Amino acid sequence: MNMNYDNFLHMLEEENKEGCVEFALSKLESGELDVVTLYTEILEPSLNNMTCKLNEKKVCVWKEHIRTSIVRTIIECCYPYLLKEKRKNNIKSNKGSVVVVCPPEEYHEIGALMVADFFELNGFDTVFVGSNTPKEDFIGAIEYIEPKYVAISVTNYYNLVAAKAIIQEIKHTAKYPVKILVGGYAFNSNPESYKQIGADRLLQTYEEIRKFGEEGYNEASL
Repeated sequence: MNMNYDNFLHMLEEENKEGCVEFALSKLESGELDVVTLYTEILEPSLNNMTCKLNEKKVCVWKEHIRTSIVRTIIECCYPYLLKEKRKNNIKSNKGSVVVVCPPEEYHEIGALMVADFFELNGFDTVFVGSNTPKEDFIGAIEYIEPKYVAISVTNYYNLVAAKAIIQEIKHTAKYPVKILVGGYAFNSNPESYKQIGADRLLQTYEEIRKFGEEGYNEASL
């Protein structure tokens, strides 16, 4: 039994923001947890396993938004510890730049926030754009930044159509061979769908991002 998860979930269900933030940061400060473990074993399951009680049906969306807001605050507070881990493990940002985005109308960005930190912890120079960014804006940003990779996070299955359109436009307008990485809940039922929307690689877990960082991008790996 994961007592850390159980204790955190209890506070989260009570919407105790102060308790949740202090709990998470204290575990990082003491070294009991690292950033990846906090994200993958506590924060991520606390969001994915949310259930709504019968007497709370009318406020389910409200409660989901509060829970998401608390988790987002924790992730943003983790950045100094992420930098500390990079220094401790002598991680250099030398594996190329990656822009992490969500397609238009995709409002679920917590997964993308975590992914941006995962790339950062594996030696990538990472830029997080955010949810529901207008297509024209981040197409323009990509042309300006010229990242080696664009990582698109898709939670809602229906946004795969928008992701496909974005990928096509990126590849059409880019003046160099930028590579498109995708991930998110929308690919769980059909992992091969990343090929259908024109992406180069599907990365769903921290371990997959870590291995991708170790191997480097090469055409044979696709």
